[in-house]
Amino acid sequence: MAFTIAIDGPAAAGKGTIGRALAAHFGFAHLDTGLLYRATGRRTLDGIDPVEAARTLRADDLDADDLRTPEVSQAASRVAAIPEVRQALLDFQRAFARRAGGAVLDGRDIGTVICPEAEVKLFVTACDAERARRRHKEMRGGGHDVTLEEVEEDLRQRDARDSARAEAPLKPADDALRLDTSEMSIDEAVAAAVAAVERARG
Repeated sequence: MAFTIAIDGPAAAGKGTIGRALAAHFGFAHLDTGLLYRATGRRTLDGIDPVEAARTLRADDLDADDLRTPEVSQAASRVAAIPEVRQALLDFQRAFARRAGGAVLDGRDIGTVICPEAEVKLFVTACDAERARRRHKEMRGGGHDVTLEEVEEDLRQRDARDSARAEAPLKPADDALRLDTSEMSIDEAVAAAVAAVERARG
């Protein structure tokens, strides 16, 4: 039986962590849809046309070890604003969402565009300073030499571009549960999300 959990929100709010935890807890498959755009953006840095990059994306492209760099983040945000790129990746995401056994998808337009009929919709957010702190810690841990100010500016640019784009802008679905993780530990955020899913499953 298909059961879809759609998780949206800005970068470094915790949606990926929550998505992976929910998938593990309920035994569902998980898809970080941002990786599709990161992998597409990464391919454009090699000179491939964005639409062609999306249409010919392969599963192993999602395993590249440099998909979290600031350069790729910016490229991902740029290609995500192209309607033809979004269309090329749409069918893959929708098929994944309705697979038997349940699925968790996290991204920026899951509850509004990809899976508007999802059984559970969460919009995970956090204040700008906390998101920048988390992403900076993650990137430094990965060996990237960036300042907190650079990370904060990168997030600001992505938020502005993702929220202002004409095609599938970043915004909560009308029926999404908003989850602000600014003051929450990971365990607290996951527990709140699990409770929301449990209520929906009855």
